[in-house]
Amino acid sequence: MKRLYVIVFLAIAVTAALGLAIAQHSGYVLVAYKSFRYESSLWATLALVAILWLLIWAVKALVELVLTSGGVVNPWSRRNRSRRVQVAIEHGQLDLAEGRWASAQRHLYRAAEAERQPLLYYLGAARAANEQGNYEECDRLLERALERQPQAELAIALSHAQLQTDRGDTDGALETLQAMHGRHPHNAQTLRQLQRLHQQRGEWSAVIRLLPELRKDKVLPPAELTELERRAWGQNLSLAAQREEDGTVGQQSLERAWQQLTSAQRQEAPLVLAYAEQLRQLGAQVEAEEVLRNALKRKYDSHLARLYGLVRGNDPARQLQTAEGWLKEHPADPSLLLTLGRLCLQASLWGKARDYLESSLRTQRNPEACAELARLLARLGDTERSNQLFQEGLGLLDDRLLAAPLPVPARA
Repeated sequence: MKRLYVIVFLAIAVTAALGLAIAQHSGYVLVAYKSFRYESSLWATLALVAILWLLIWAVKALVELVLTSGGVVNPWSRRNRSRRVQVAIEHGQLDLAEGRWASAQRHLYRAAEAERQPLLYYLGAARAANEQGNYEECDRLLERALERQPQAELAIALSHAQLQTDRGDTDGALETLQAMHGRHPHNAQTLRQLQRLHQQRGEWSAVIRLLPELRKDKVLPPAELTELERRAWGQNLSLAAQREEDGTVGQQSLERAWQQLTSAQRQEAPLVLAYAEQLRQLGAQVEAEEVLRNALKRKYDSHLARLYGLVRGNDPARQLQTAEGWLKEHPADPSLLLTLGRLCLQASLWGKARDYLESSLRTQRNPEACAELARLLARLGDTERSNQLFQEGLGLLDDRLLAAPLPVPARA
């Protein structure tokens, strides 16, 4: 309120000063040019200039208002075209996220055709077409994207490979990725998609060949790369054991695959486990026992100890004695106790086998230990306890069985 009073006071003061100045000094203005002659007082001339300036400003504002309103009303104006494209983008992205594929394809294609940088909208429209099974239209949209933005060839090709994989065309996806790998050998996304595709196709030898590049270009975190390397070599051992040579599935291809590993890899427990398991399945029990015994001598591993009880060496008594030697340092390992129970069964040491299996179950309830002890008790005549252990082992084998609905017992 005080500010208003001050403004009013200043306005009155300025007006009074101006009126006093006009009364005392009216001034004189003369403008003459050829036959034109203008005469007036200074204050009248200033007033005329002010009126002309206001008139020009009003005409300019009116013209801008007419042009703006015309842009709003005219459906083909640049303003309305831009607004329609923005609406198409918003609707298309929302439809794509919510799975309304036909609507997403329509809106995103419209946006792509109108935008200067249309790549993302073409890719979205192609994905929507792919989800609908319109594979030809999907590929056409990707070709159109390449025409509009040829510098985005790699991004378009990677998206194409992913869409090919989604539609089940893994051969086409592999061809696309290999072409991009040739042109962009150090691109992390290309290498990552190649690795995943080879893994999906079960081509573990190809994954192994890719490992040096994955490591060099730091495509995966170290822990994930190490796990992938172990899995790839383990799966490769399994495939090698199944490979036919001279019409038979033999041990030679498995041995060659094992020798391809580095000396450090041949000491890693997961790879030793995979190798010994394949030897066991091929019937090379003695070789498997020796591999496991040497590995456990270097470094104890519970998984290796468990498998040791499933192989049969040349000397069962020595095998049992070796396993009992590990028990001194690992008395509470349920896998080792299970192995000792199995080795005692193999040696017909029934009482000792029962003690070891009971100890294994006291340490950890395990379906394998339940089954082994149940079989032994059945032979010893303790059928009631044997049946209980079989039921317990079945429940431990897969907890999902307990969630399945069961029929209601019929009434007598």
